[in-house]
Amino acid sequence: MSAVAAPKASSGPLTLASPGRIGTLTVPNRIFVTAMGVSLAEEDGSVGERLINYHVAHAKGGAGMIVMGVTGVAWPVGAVQPHQTAISDDRFLPGLKRLVDAVHAAGGRIASQLHHGGLVATYSAGDGHPLWGPSIPPAFSGDFPNYFLPEELAAFAGGVMPKIKVLEKEDIAVAVQQFAAAAARSKAAGFDGIEIHGGHGYLLSSFMSPSTNTRTDDYGGDLKGRARLLLEVVRAVREAVGPDFPMWVKMDSREMGKKNGITIDHAIELAPMIEAAGADGITVTAYHDVGQGKLHSASNIPHEPGIHLEFAAAIRKAVNIPVIASGRVELDRGQKALTDGQFDFLAMGRKILADPELPVKLAEGRTEDIRPCIYCYTCVSTAYLREQVRCAVRSETGYEDLDWSPAVVPGRAVIIGGGPGGMEAALRLSKAGAKVTLIEKSDRLGGTLRFAALAYEPNERLLNWLRREIGKFSVEVRLKTQATPELITSLKPDKVIVAVGAVRDMPPIPGNDQDFVLSGDDLRGMMLGEDSASIRRKTSWATRIATKVGAATGATSNLELVRKATHSWMPLGKRVTIIGGELVGCELAEFLMERGREVTIVGEAPKFGGGLLLVRRMRLLSELQEHGVAMFPSSTDIRIGKQIVSFTNEKGETQNIAADHVVVAMGAHGDSTLADALRTAGHDVTEIGDGTGVTYIEGAIRGAAEAVAAMGR
Repeated sequence: MSAVAAPKASSGPLTLASPGRIGTLTVPNRIFVTAMGVSLAEEDGSVGERLINYHVAHAKGGAGMIVMGVTGVAWPVGAVQPHQTAISDDRFLPGLKRLVDAVHAAGGRIASQLHHGGLVATYSAGDGHPLWGPSIPPAFSGDFPNYFLPEELAAFAGGVMPKIKVLEKEDIAVAVQQFAAAAARSKAAGFDGIEIHGGHGYLLSSFMSPSTNTRTDDYGGDLKGRARLLLEVVRAVREAVGPDFPMWVKMDSREMGKKNGITIDHAIELAPMIEAAGADGITVTAYHDVGQGKLHSASNIPHEPGIHLEFAAAIRKAVNIPVIASGRVELDRGQKALTDGQFDFLAMGRKILADPELPVKLAEGRTEDIRPCIYCYTCVSTAYLREQVRCAVRSETGYEDLDWSPAVVPGRAVIIGGGPGGMEAALRLSKAGAKVTLIEKSDRLGGTLRFAALAYEPNERLLNWLRREIGKFSVEVRLKTQATPELITSLKPDKVIVAVGAVRDMPPIPGNDQDFVLSGDDLRGMMLGEDSASIRRKTSWATRIATKVGAATGATSNLELVRKATHSWMPLGKRVTIIGGELVGCELAEFLMERGREVTIVGEAPKFGGGLLLVRRMRLLSELQEHGVAMFPSSTDIRIGKQIVSFTNEKGETQNIAADHVVVAMGAHGDSTLADALRTAGHDVTEIGDGTGVTYIEGAIRGAAEAVAAMGR
């Protein structure tokens, strides 16, 4: 069976909002919700309200097609995570049908993704099930485990050494039948289509890869032999669902960094075989050598925008069926790639988790209203830690079954602190109908997020979005205002939210009082152009030069102005030592390294990167190492001398690092002084964000959402 993408609509140019066709099905736009493992099914693999509500949000948001992630055809065998959805038995049909009916009632379309974890199914191995594969895979090697904090590694590994089941031909026949039976159940449950997962190192992909398939029988050897299992599955699924049921295959365009792995040439040769076997489309993805930590954010969940588009385009030229692209494709680039014929549909994951309404907002021309993904890898890292999905910038994601509206809306709410937590709380309360006053002591909103936006550009998107949203709603914003109990009492609030952020005192490190030593607040003030006697004394140059640089370079925003001003010029010496190896210290090291500084990180923690989500940590620490940033974890007896930092390293050796400037990126802690004073004055007070303990962006946003939801409960 062959299908072609729908022609351009005669009413206008082809856009991401244009309808498209896959097989016999016409979908209203070109946006797919990509399949993701979200761990929202029930413990026994059945569908419950959590998973239903999660996908209903996508349906209401207007996606053309929702692809339901990792639906296990052999469950519990082949499961890669807890609470994975099962389709391996008829007893799962009632729940699956309820899910489909709910999505349809909300105006959506949904496909099942038929999945067998194969050699990657380490979760099912914890229950004693062997890993199914074509051969004994190569021995694991690489730095991947080195990036885990101890508690994370315990959650990931589970303390089990899995057994490998090298499949006999009888086992292969069982696997093919499992996919076919699951396809029949998909059709019986009312799904609108099926995606066969043939990538990411799972069972079908492991047969395709020459790295993991060293068989010498009919299911190994050349590409035709290695593709035999996948093609048998495609043909069996087609026979099970009939000629008119939409079905497509997810396949690897390459295996990045893997010795003797799948290449784009393999993929181009395979794609027509998949088409001939009966598929209506191809989803293009990629995989990687799992031993290399950095590559976990390079392939199927890439950090580099649009990295898979050229490979999708190459595969599209080889077939006559639609191609579904994916991989951190921003909307403007996606639109151009669609127009240029690089793909037919665009699958989105992280962006939809951050804002399920992205498709409808795009169709209505409201792209500025889309809550941006900041690519912090919160959602991705949950899978490694056996947790359910969540999103740093949208607290409802994965928790759609909860009521996030306040039971009682305060008549007047005062929020102290204009950082991400304060702005999020102001937005939620204003939308709920409260009269909101937002008080910020500095001259602009953003708080520590302004600093974070300089260090990591995607954070700037969130900052700009929050500011724009605040401007759309009837929030009274008072800048350059010090919140005092007297002022708050004069406003007569029904509710006070304190979101003042953390206190960043200089910790008691010997030598910390020298002029070349900056605290985190000193550096933040310098980078944000906040002039002070302390900053002028410690940097020698007035940071106000940023204004002149910005004017010369045509900067259009305060952050862009500072970023351009500090791209190479900064009032810091060539050699910078950072004391503290958690999130702030590591992201600051990246920022300074990119600006030509020789950076060293020294810290007491046995592993650096605390506060960074695992997948982001793997990439950032790896890149710091690649660019020559010296890192000394497990350091003791840290002291600052004259233009030098001394410490004892983890081997017990004394180290002396020359430094033109030292930045102390540690010592932050919560402070409830103001909140307690307001409570004493008789106010109803809730504290959120870093003022309660350092929780970073996710903690600030989630704390605000939970505080508003708890009102009246």
